[in-house]
Amino acid sequence: MNDGSTKVFTGYRVTHNVARGPSKGGIRYHPDVTLDEVKALAMWMTWKCALANIPFGGAKGGVVVNPKALAPRELERMTRRFTSEIINEIGSEKDIPAPDVGTDSRVMAWIFDTYSMNKGHSVLGVVTGKPLAIGGSLGREEATARGALYVLRGAARKQGLDVNGATAAVQGFGNVGSYLARFLAQDGAKVVAISDSAGGVHNPNGIDVEAAFARKRETGSIRGLPGTDPISNDDLLLLDVDVLEQNGVLVLPDILANAGGVV
Repeated sequence: MNDGSTKVFTGYRVTHNVARGPSKGGIRYHPDVTLDEVKALAMWMTWKCALANIPFGGAKGGVVVNPKALAPRELERMTRRFTSEIINEIGSEKDIPAPDVGTDSRVMAWIFDTYSMNKGHSVLGVVTGKPLAIGGSLGREEATARGALYVLRGAARKQGLDVNGATAAVQGFGNVGSYLARFLAQDGAKVVAISDSAGGVHNPNGIDVEAAFARKRETGSIRGLPGTDPISNDDLLLLDVDVLEQNGVLVLPDILANAGGVV
């Protein structure tokens, strides 16, 4: 660590199935990561890739850590060490990691660099979600949200609803939720509530999503966004929003709704 101490972290990388091609799946950094969770997520990646009809199998990885509690150099050293431990399990024709909860393009760049140094040459295909400067894909950051938007549009049409004029509540304001809120607003929906890990905000008349982006960027949280009232994540899910069936909530399968990232 930066103070000279040593800290041990627990990490996992699980491959579920490679029948369709190299396994594919994100690496998440979260204090509640467990082996059982990673196994389940690896299985879901198999079904997700098959559903999207792309030639990959399923995998997932995770490290038990709160990334917000580490300094950037500490996070980098931990990432590089984790990569070294799984270096024989990953590769462009074997198992390809990607960003997930708590990880981003910077983390993917560290994995790419560590792996490439070990192999003696640049291996661009070892991870996806890299920065554009080292071969990443344009639009990757918002890809999962864009996929969710397309699925939501299709579901709305099937239900005889119109996203334009609908109300929406978005739980989460990271790479996925923030862009989804923006896309929904651009489609004419009224976003009445959003939340992040620190809490949520609510305005029945609609939230200025671009102002929420700016506040998140400046303060690290959307709490206290002008023109909104605080709301808990639990209360957010109970709000009166429009994408509902008469006898319950219409649920879109997660392996479809969030497939935009892997596609």
